[in-house]
Amino acid sequence: MTQQQNLIFNSLKQVEASKLFQGGVIAIIVLSALTTGAKTYNLPTVFEHVLEGLDTAITFFFLVEILLRFIVHDNKKRFFLDGWNIFDTLVVVGSLIPLQNADAVLIGRLLRIFRVLRLVSVIPDLRFLINSLFKAIPRMGYIAVLMFIIFYIYAAIGSLFFHSINEVLWGDVTISMLTLFRVATFEDWTDVMYETMDTYPLSWIYYLTFIFLTAFVFLNMMVGAILEVMSAEQNAREQASAHKERADMAEQIQALQHKVDILIERLK
Repeated sequence: MTQQQNLIFNSLKQVEASKLFQGGVIAIIVLSALTTGAKTYNLPTVFEHVLEGLDTAITFFFLVEILLRFIVHDNKKRFFLDGWNIFDTLVVVGSLIPLQNADAVLIGRLLRIFRVLRLVSVIPDLRFLINSLFKAIPRMGYIAVLMFIIFYIYAAIGSLFFHSINEVLWGDVTISMLTLFRVATFEDWTDVMYETMDTYPLSWIYYLTFIFLTAFVFLNMMVGAILEVMSAEQNAREQASAHKERADMAEQIQALQHKVDILIERLK
């Protein structure tokens, strides 16, 4: 790379990393979301043409932005190893699908809607939250399996005892699980409880124990799993940042030592 090319590369990298450019990208993503929502209303023809032109300009901006990110990336071969870069590229390329094409109009509109999700890839804190959530999914999966077992046991008990009271709510295990989901989300669950208490006065124990397990124990377990992963990710990020600072400092010291050595050689 020549000195002029290196100068252009550094200039583009500074532009891409600047807060002004990043703020502009966020503003355009928000504008894209607003234009997508505006298209769901019945607007005059003039405004529809304005929105189409604005959508084209937004798509062109996103294309330039993703190309700029690719150009200034230190290792272009690893650019598409980042899932967020793949997502952004697919959304931007998909937005190039002309909406006049009847066969691809649905895909094009869906990808234009997904452009709002680019906020996650642009804002580091949002990206950190989503990455932590994805890494917490395996642990949350085990908790979900345990919740399903509890749901199934309580649904079987409910169908066995309350079937004769209300077949619509307790007809079989599947319907009983849907009823219990209603109870777990507190959607008029007291009406269901009072109905069964007319026949089984102590059935309130059934509902309260179920709510205690699902709404309090398992929910807190879910939150705890996410917080644990987020804490580990935060510690890892801080360690990586500290390691990078130490590496930069060592590089600066080495460069300074090299200059001192050159100065000493000249004085000799």
